Amino acid sequence: MKAYELREISDIELLKRIQDEEEGLANLRFQKVISQLENPMKLKHAKKDIARMKTILRERQLKQPQQKPAPSEKEQKA
Repeated sequence: MKAYELREISDIELLKRIQDEEEGLANLRFQKVISQLENPMKLKHAKKDIARMKTILRERQLKQPQQKPAPSEKEQKA
């Protein structure tokens, strides 16, 4: 899936897709071990798709305004 397509998806849907892709990657790894994997490039593509989705999530986190932590008691007295 292309990055511009993933950017149109909500965070919740993106997290669900990451989970699904990670499960699929585990299945691909298992198939590789038992020599049933027809196309070894599927592993590479699955890893890159997961990384792409996680990158988009991280970009969204960094764009959100950061909340300042509440001042501690020592800072309030000073």
